[in-house]
Amino acid sequence: MYITIEGVIGVGKTTLARLLQPSFQANILMEVFEENPFLSNFYADRASYAFQTQMFFLLSRYKQQNQNVPALLSNGNHLLSDYSFEKDALFARINLNGDELDMYYRLHEALAEKIPSPDLFVYLRADTKTLMQRIAMRDRPYERAMERDYIQQLNQAYDDFFTHPTFTTPVLTIDSNNLDFVQNPDDLAFIENRIRQTLQLPPFQPELPME
Repeated sequence: MYITIEGVIGVGKTTLARLLQPSFQANILMEVFEENPFLSNFYADRASYAFQTQMFFLLSRYKQQNQNVPALLSNGNHLLSDYSFEKDALFARINLNGDELDMYYRLHEALAEKIPSPDLFVYLRADTKTLMQRIAMRDRPYERAMERDYIQQLNQAYDDFFTHPTFTTPVLTIDSNNLDFVQNPDDLAFIENRIRQTLQLPPFQPELPME
């Protein structure tokens, strides 16, 4: 099974993927975002560096997924990823406009045809206040100028994407506002059980019916 964990900046995608890897005995694919040479400038001046940032991410994510996803799935193990190829277009919709956005969409559409789709999206949700707190706690230098309105826009974009009627890949939405899967093993076990139940991967505990 190919499982992708998605959600807005700061929600805990990478941490969750690493924590779930041993129990699923999975290969793991991590997003390499630190290599983007425009990222720090983008957070300081989004309008001036949006196009360069998006195009670098698009081509980098395409190369990584096109080369690695089939190879990692070929040995029969599960695969966990902390990002999807689809996410890039969500950011582009917010950061680009006009001819730049049109050019981006044409390239993204052509490249997406060559990327394998996950069997399941795990959508980690959190409200904007929670996300801003988590971003502040991890204190990455290039994120210190992160705007609350930008995170709110991303939150809405992710919600719209995963609830759109044309979206066909199965989605498991996890409200992470009150979960601490790093410090609380029960929260991590809850998420693992929900994934196994959704994919019918034993062992899992069925949810009890509501009274």
